[in-house]
Amino acid sequence: MGRLSGRWSLVTGSSRGIGRQIAIGLAREGANVIVHGRTIGHAHGTLAMLEPFGVKTDIVGGDLSITADIERLIRSVLDAHGGVDILYNNAGIQGERRPAWDAPLDEWKAVFQVNVFAMALLSTAFARGMKERGYGRIVNLSSGIKDAPDLAPYSTSKAAVIKLTQELAFGLRGTGVLVNHLDPGWLKTDMAGPDAEFEVETVLPGAIVPALLGDDGPTGTGFRAQEYRGKRV
Repeated sequence: MGRLSGRWSLVTGSSRGIGRQIAIGLAREGANVIVHGRTIGHAHGTLAMLEPFGVKTDIVGGDLSITADIERLIRSVLDAHGGVDILYNNAGIQGERRPAWDAPLDEWKAVFQVNVFAMALLSTAFARGMKERGYGRIVNLSSGIKDAPDLAPYSTSKAAVIKLTQELAFGLRGTGVLVNHLDPGWLKTDMAGPDAEFEVETVLPGAIVPALLGDDGPTGTGFRAQEYRGKRV
């Protein structure tokens, strides 16, 4: 039996890339996985990759740039499963590369909607049940990006993710719910491109570390997936 056997998890943006790897890592540890994509059709590929692990799976669709879609996603998960034990807020968008002073307000709003506001809505919605049950793990995807003014909306949103993580963790201290953030490293994904430093598979096993923490584990802090590259956790 895996260390997360029987736990239900939701991984946003798990139809491909980093989110797909996280879903695989959780399933490998025995967690049941709810796969998320902008549409349900986008997520079937990940479901097929989880079959060998013998865990229960489900699928939800929803565009995180649309608040009504987020609310429907939350209601769907609550109705079907009563909540989740592990929430992995992986989904994110980057925006276009351009000088910071040329980034239009609409781009700032779009990036923050997906990278921060959706994360806040999902975290607060599912944290309530986690708190009542006395157990929960929320992991928010952050970034080590710095000195990148051509991606100012994205880098600023990731700084906000870290602050949101810290505030949620403080508010949930002593409840059995841990909230941490993860820097996956610069990975070869559709968003980062082929020139990134690491293969996407190297996000494991590090990405699973904050989900495996005991109740006395750290909260409100950050993990770096690449520090665990090639190691057993």
